[in-house]
Amino acid sequence: MNRLENKVAIITGAAMGQGAAEAYLFAKEGAKVVATDMCEDILRETVQKINEDFPHSTIALKLNVTDEEEWKKVVEECINQFGTVDILLNNAGIGSKGINYDKTDYQAFENVMKINAWGPFVGMKTVAPIMIKNKKGSIINVSSLAAVKSIEFNAYSLSKGAVISLTKAASADLGKNGIRVNTIIPGTIETPMTKIICDYPNVLNSCIEKTALGHIGEADDIAYCALYLASDESKYTTGTDITIDGGQRYKDTLELEM
Repeated sequence: MNRLENKVAIITGAAMGQGAAEAYLFAKEGAKVVATDMCEDILRETVQKINEDFPHSTIALKLNVTDEEEWKKVVEECINQFGTVDILLNNAGIGSKGINYDKTDYQAFENVMKINAWGPFVGMKTVAPIMIKNKKGSIINVSSLAAVKSIEFNAYSLSKGAVISLTKAASADLGKNGIRVNTIIPGTIETPMTKIICDYPNVLNSCIEKTALGHIGEADDIAYCALYLASDESKYTTGTDITIDGGQRYKDTLELEM
């Protein structure tokens, strides 16, 4: 307990899945949390449950991560409520259909890139001045195994690869200000976003068979990694990526035909 005592975190995509698990765990460990998402109703329910267990720990704010003005409002409200920003966890993202490049149109491509790559960039851009002033901070960007392992999600893979590159560039630039920037690379994690995988037995079995530990992950598996990177325990860790995939990365290419 209290690994994040006296720290303030902004978490995107916090309504459900990994983001909700991260928000709950951060609050449990003593942080004040600004939980953001586009799904306001679900977000409010999630935050209500967190505050039932950890009173006055978490607030809910709607955020479109691609909108710079909305980011400014979220950060302003975070400072009004809690005084500062110590942690930014860029968790929000969307998937794309498992189709080949020749069936990907520009609109779909742009949407995935804006949310998955531009969104984290804007978030970092908005909180960086505060962290620079404080001479400390932890930024955690969530990528995907799709960035480093072929699973035919072309636009999605590219967007998540951009997150890894963005993290490394930002870590080099912001390190002199005491700001750490790291990436989490999840494998197949059971969340609402990956429900389509779990709903197709052949796809799910392919994931399980090609995972060294023989099962897919849970949202808490990612949340605990984020907790480490957010805490002072990782004070000498920056510019790196941590893969949480049960050993999927070193198995054969996944078969995702449905």
